[in-house]
Amino acid sequence: MKLGKSIILSSVAIFAGAGAQAADLPMKAKAVEYVKVCSLYGVGFYYIPGTDTCIRLSGYLRAQAELGGNSIAIAPDTGVAGAQNRLSNYYTGRARQGVNIDTRTATEYGLVRTYAQVLFTWTTGSYTGAGGGATTTSTTGPALTFYDAFIQFAGFTFGRAQSQFTTPWAEYPANWNELPGAGGWDRVNQVAYTADFGQGITASVAAQEQVLNYTSNIWNVSGATPAGLATGVYGASDFGGSRAPDLVAMLRVDQAWGLFQASVAAHENHAAYYGATETTGHPSDKWGWAGQLGLSIKNLPTGPGDTLNVSGVYAYGASRYTFNDFMNTSFARYNSTSLAGAYQSLGLAGLSDTVFVTGEGQQLTTTYGVNGGYTHNWDPRWATTVFGGWAAVRYNGTAKGYICGAFVPGLALSSGVAGCNPDFNYATVGTYTSWTPVKNLTFLAELAYTMLDQKFASGSTVTLPVQSSIAKPAGTYELRDQNSLTLLLHAQRNF
Repeated sequence: MKLGKSIILSSVAIFAGAGAQAADLPMKAKAVEYVKVCSLYGVGFYYIPGTDTCIRLSGYLRAQAELGGNSIAIAPDTGVAGAQNRLSNYYTGRARQGVNIDTRTATEYGLVRTYAQVLFTWTTGSYTGAGGGATTTSTTGPALTFYDAFIQFAGFTFGRAQSQFTTPWAEYPANWNELPGAGGWDRVNQVAYTADFGQGITASVAAQEQVLNYTSNIWNVSGATPAGLATGVYGASDFGGSRAPDLVAMLRVDQAWGLFQASVAAHENHAAYYGATETTGHPSDKWGWAGQLGLSIKNLPTGPGDTLNVSGVYAYGASRYTFNDFMNTSFARYNSTSLAGAYQSLGLAGLSDTVFVTGEGQQLTTTYGVNGGYTHNWDPRWATTVFGGWAAVRYNGTAKGYICGAFVPGLALSSGVAGCNPDFNYATVGTYTSWTPVKNLTFLAELAYTMLDQKFASGSTVTLPVQSSIAKPAGTYELRDQNSLTLLLHAQRNF
């Protein structure tokens, strides 16, 4: 018995020792997968280890300050910015980090690409309150934004990308301040198909979201109030639910000499009800449209890399294709006056796609405009641009009758119906100079002058109610054209 037990214990010890020796033997290490350069799609791409997908990470960090405005690259047209008093900011600051993620994979069906641009932004806040013991707080503006987020495959684009209607420079032909007379640079959700015919000739068709970027106002003028009219809002907002996307077609020629583009868009205007319930009825839907021509000339004889960009837009019932979505749709800009009996002067204007009154159909608004910019490179480090944009808003006779029927009695327009004209023009001119001391680091200063040209009869006055949010008292105000001047300081590092 003792002998058997000894044999068993000895066997266990032998196997345990063998196991320990086996565990001590060196194992073969897995091969290390190094990041490899991907030269298929240009500089900066690398293969994602273990895949045939190439990725490129890039971006920028930008710091900006604007003097004379309550925002960045937007004129002081309304609210406390337009009030031009102690509630208005003398400056606004912004810091932004942008990150771009670009992936590309070659497949048997062609290139599959994804692209995302993510922005982390902090914009200076404003104090709120009108004095006199009112509560005053400070607000700041952190924000996370997606500019781009799309997939491209076999000529199709799915997701958030720049509109196919828009020229490559959009409202920035040679500047940083937004200009009227452009299709808009901001991104939009879409499904698009682009055909490439070679030699730089492409054509695209798309269905794109209209809600966020491409609708201005649908106003039921029967719901206009003196308080709203005093801010350039000519009726009650009367949007129905979205029914159809905007339909876009574009033809582009992009070659060594420059670029030519023609684009068109169709935009449905779908209003809600005349009153609070569906039994009150509603106006019929109406389709609007917009057309644009753009031209870019590269490598001008004035210097290497010099460019000239121009575009023109005409829109009927689709005003956001002329006035990009960064711009305001109602304008109330104040200034001094020399008119006896008037407290101050005021420029009032309102932008819409359509207007109507209860029981009647929609009246589409006509807008048109141009913008352009010239860039001159003094040398590889210094460049100067000049730019400008002009746009017009025109209401038809029926629409003017609706608006003036509310405006004249609502604000006691002194010149009566004969002096009432809600049409207006809007323009911006400016210049900037940039300095790039080292590659991918740029400093610039931009000066922009904006003009609001309202069409109410000269010498007309209105009687406004108290504007408590901007500390404007009730009283008589002269209707007059208004101007503003802003200075933008900008530093940016690309990587």
